[in-house]
Amino acid sequence: MNIEPELLFSYGAEKKLYRHNEIIYREGDHSAYYYQIVKGKIKLNSYNDEGKEFIHNIIGEKQSFGDSMLFVEKFYVMNAISISDTELIRLPKNSFLDLLKNNPEVSLEMNACLSQRLYFKAIMLQNMSSQNPIVRLEGLLNYLKSYHDGECDHCFPVELTRQQIANLTGLRVETVIRTLKKMEKQGMLKIKDRKILY
Repeated sequence: MNIEPELLFSYGAEKKLYRHNEIIYREGDHSAYYYQIVKGKIKLNSYNDEGKEFIHNIIGEKQSFGDSMLFVEKFYVMNAISISDTELIRLPKNSFLDLLKNNPEVSLEMNACLSQRLYFKAIMLQNMSSQNPIVRLEGLLNYLKSYHDGECDHCFPVELTRQQIANLTGLRVETVIRTLKKMEKQGMLKIKDRKILY
């Protein structure tokens, strides 16, 4: 979701800068803002009982996050952490809800965006239940590519490290490396200068 910055500022939004690895919000915090990325990237993550990181998503420029929690009186179920120097626009919850009430077209876009996220989350869950690492990686890559304009084969640059891919899919790094090579041999993707093109 990308709302025009001028509209956000007209409802009292502010710009915030976060350094690499700075926490934007923590699991258990109360949802208080709509966040939209101007530049940079953030990851949404959580940790299991053994302290192993699971990355739920990596979000970049012109994308929003934390918005689904603004419609329910619940606490965040994951952390939001900048993975590069990041510039955000944030709008307080009540102002955001006023913006949606007064701008039905934005509200419809928000519904479409949330529906798309739910759809791909369902596909991701289905893929994650597979024991086949190719199915898991293909599900993740299709999800990431869904945010990319363009329909060409092998033109989407996957800007994730092998470790981040492992954390997103619940696989070991070694398994990710082996599976990516296998997928390349099968013509499912290309690897050029260690960069994945899907």
